[in-house]
Amino acid sequence: MTITGEHIIASTFIKSNGNAFQATNPVTGEALPTDFHEASETEINQAAEQAEAAFLVYRKKSGTEKAQFLEKIGEEIMNLDDELIERGQQETGLPAGRLQGERGRTVNQLKMFAQLLRDGWWVNARIDTAQPDREPLPKPDIRQMQIALGPVGIFGASNFPLAFSVAGGDTASALAAGCSVVVKGHPAHPGTGELVGRAIVRAAEATGMPKGVFSLVQGATVAVGQALVKHPLIKAVGFTGSFRGGKALFDAANQRAEPIPVYAEMGSINPVFVLPGALHERNQQIAEGLVGSVTLGVGQFCTNPGLVASLASEDTEDFLTKVQDGIAASETGAMLTGRISEAYRESANRMKQTRGVDAAAQGRSADVAAVSQALVFRSTVQNFVEQENLAEEVFGPSTLHVAAQNKDELLALAQQLDGHLTATLHATDDDLREYADLVGILERKVGRLLINGFPTGVEVCHSMVHGGPYPATTDSRTTSVGTLAIQRFSRPVCYQNFPDFALPDELKDDNPLDIWRLFNGEMLR
Repeated sequence: MTITGEHIIASTFIKSNGNAFQATNPVTGEALPTDFHEASETEINQAAEQAEAAFLVYRKKSGTEKAQFLEKIGEEIMNLDDELIERGQQETGLPAGRLQGERGRTVNQLKMFAQLLRDGWWVNARIDTAQPDREPLPKPDIRQMQIALGPVGIFGASNFPLAFSVAGGDTASALAAGCSVVVKGHPAHPGTGELVGRAIVRAAEATGMPKGVFSLVQGATVAVGQALVKHPLIKAVGFTGSFRGGKALFDAANQRAEPIPVYAEMGSINPVFVLPGALHERNQQIAEGLVGSVTLGVGQFCTNPGLVASLASEDTEDFLTKVQDGIAASETGAMLTGRISEAYRESANRMKQTRGVDAAAQGRSADVAAVSQALVFRSTVQNFVEQENLAEEVFGPSTLHVAAQNKDELLALAQQLDGHLTATLHATDDDLREYADLVGILERKVGRLLINGFPTGVEVCHSMVHGGPYPATTDSRTTSVGTLAIQRFSRPVCYQNFPDFALPDELKDDNPLDIWRLFNGEMLR
């Protein structure tokens, strides 16, 4: 399939006259041949208007019809076969195995939402039947369920060209909720995005979906994204990326005449606490796991463990020696883009120049254009608290170890933390009993707590939370991974004293969809 560099607006392929840009191979530094163009205000208007027209039709589609659409998207993505993987490699430098796994995750989460739609319980149907004889006033018949918000703007992520991009979790959950979608593709992998966008269009046509249910606009500057967020027909936004980018979109959305929710996942340093018992028993194992987690994917995961804390002791020194040796022996690959590589080096240099921070070990450099080297830094809890920049995410393969003098200082560190996506405890059962108050502190700081593991790797399932308090995200009540993500793009509506025939199927007396519902306070099917 030829990549043309066209925008996709309501199943129509449009060659723009906007400023041209190209994807760059981060391994070789060479620009890839296809020209892409900045979407104009007119093109963004067209996409939003077509999304609104499609929404009026798509929101009325049954759960089964929407499920068939999602499953067909997955089929069409798989039909792209090696072409998708090869283009993804050219644009991101990621190995084929990583992209194949990410493609599987993308398809499987589409299937997961399709099954959710068939089960139907996600609408959270609640029915309180009338009591006309109630004294002193009759009780009306009131029924409630979730309905779709409207057209949604989705932003592709740099570090997941499939699973968090054009057909990623944000798009899948928005489509599952009944929303139409306008995706702003990421300029790091526009060709990969176009291939996936074409697959979505084929799926929409094959399943009889309205044309404007999906659009893809491209752009290398912030102007396209800002215009999308500010468009009055867009009713919500999904974003995965930097704090600076997410906060700018959040601010723009809140300055609209009609503010809209922006669900931005903006990164995290994901603290790891290695408690004394575990450190003594599994010193080698934890050190090896940490090095693997820090360097996995060249450190370009939002769940990368950027902070490690333990009590100052001989066990800690032995542990750090093993970590430093592992980092020194590592050779990481190309970062996703030259810009990301440059930002990583700048952040690492700021860390090196910060008072009270030692660069304890540095990995080997690979022969690639978007170069990176793994790093481990050392400092103290007191210095971490005093130096605000140490709490900022360094997007890349590095971590900072801080040593605490005692339990109280370790708890003070936890209390000092801002919001993060994850926190990890390496602990024995006795450690958990002794540090139960640490768990209590971290519950208020993160969206996911792990025991004796590492945060890199996010399971796609019903109970996963990939979110957390600000500044990790703009809304700690939600997740961008797992079926709960659908709730971001819906809202509750109740129907009072409606005749049964006029109600949605989810709320009718005879429960034609056979879904679980809260009926007069009792969960029934």
